[in-house]
Amino acid sequence: MSTTTTVVDIAPVAEVQKLSLRAADPSESKPEGKAPEQEYRYAHLLPHFSEDRYPPLEPYEHVDPGHRALQHPNPRSFLDTAERVIEITPQLGTEVRGINLAELDSDGRDQLALEVARRGLMVFRDQGDFINRGPDFYLQWGRHYGRLHIHPTSGHPRGYPELHLVYRDGKQSFNFEVDDSITTTVWHSDVSYELQPPGLTTFFLLTAPPTGGDTLFTSQVSALKKLSPQFVAFLKTLKAVHSGVEQAEFSRNGRRGGTVRRDPVEHVHPVVRRHPVTGDEALYVNRQFTRRIVGLKREESEAILRLLYDHIDKSADNQARVRWEPNTIVLWDNRVTAHSANVDFRHLPDARHGARITPQAERPIPALEGLDLSA
Repeated sequence: MSTTTTVVDIAPVAEVQKLSLRAADPSESKPEGKAPEQEYRYAHLLPHFSEDRYPPLEPYEHVDPGHRALQHPNPRSFLDTAERVIEITPQLGTEVRGINLAELDSDGRDQLALEVARRGLMVFRDQGDFINRGPDFYLQWGRHYGRLHIHPTSGHPRGYPELHLVYRDGKQSFNFEVDDSITTTVWHSDVSYELQPPGLTTFFLLTAPPTGGDTLFTSQVSALKKLSPQFVAFLKTLKAVHSGVEQAEFSRNGRRGGTVRRDPVEHVHPVVRRHPVTGDEALYVNRQFTRRIVGLKREESEAILRLLYDHIDKSADNQARVRWEPNTIVLWDNRVTAHSANVDFRHLPDARHGARITPQAERPIPALEGLDLSA
C-alpha cells in the first residue's frame, strides 16, 4: 500500500449497504456533470460472506519453523541489513525499518518466527511491496508457518476464505464487537477455542482512519511472571474451557455478516502453556473466549478468572501499543500474547479495513508436564 492509499476517498466502500461487497463498476452511468468516484484500490479484498459450509477441523501435526532457526549460527541475521531496530518496550515488541518481508527467503522466514516468539510482537514499517502482492502471495506466506485457519464467521475476500478481514466505517461494521460496554477494549488470543489455535499471525491495514484505531498488545509471559510463585504453581494445575459459541451466536443473530460456516466448538486448554520453541511459559486465558476453569465450583472459577482478567487489563507495564502508519505489517505470536482492537474512531466516517493471515499451531502444551486436558 502506497502512502497515498491510507487516507483515500473511500466513498464506494462506506456507501455499500449490502453484504455482497464489490468494487464500483466504471461502466455504470454517472450523473451529468459529476466527476466519477475514485475506485477503491482494495475493493477486491472487501469482506464477502459466502454460504459455504465446512466440516470440523481435523488435527494436524504442526512443526514450528522457529525450531529450524535455533540451528542457525546467527538466528537474527535476517535483521542485519535493517536501517533501524528498536524495542517498543522491554517486555514486548520490536519495531523494524529497512527490511522487505516479501523478499525474505525460507531461512529468513524461519528466523522471523523465532524472533516473534521471543519478542511476542514485531512491527515492520514500509511494507508496501508485501501488501500489494495480493492474496495469492498472502497464502503462500502464511503456509510457511502452518495450516491456514478458515474463520467460521468472519468475512473474507471472495475466493480466499483463508484470509480473515476486519472492516468498519462510519455506517457499518463486519467485526465481532461489544456494544454494551463502557470500553471497546476486549483482550483476546485469536480463536483460542480451536483445538490448535494460531501461532505466528500476520496483520496489516489496507485503509486506516487518520487518527485512532490503534491495536493494543500485552505479554502473557510477563503477566505470568508478575504473579507469586505459589500462585503460578497452582495455576499450572488448572485447565479452562475456551468456547466459540458466543461468537457464532453473534453471527446467527444477523450481526457481522450473518454467516456461520462451521459449527462452533469448545476445547480445554491449560491455564498456563509452554511455548514449543522458546520454552517460555505464558498465561492462556482471555476474556473473549475463556468460559470456566474445569473442576472448580462456579464461584471459584469466576474469582480466579476475574483476578487474571483484571491483571491482564490493568498491567500497563506488560503492554505495547501499535499506531498504524501506511504500509505497516504487524506480526505476533498468539501463544504468548493477547491483543485488543481500539475502536475509538467509530464516530468518524473513515474506514478501517485490514487483513489477517492466521496459521494454526500446535495444541497448547501445558506448562505442567502430564496435565490431563480431557474435560
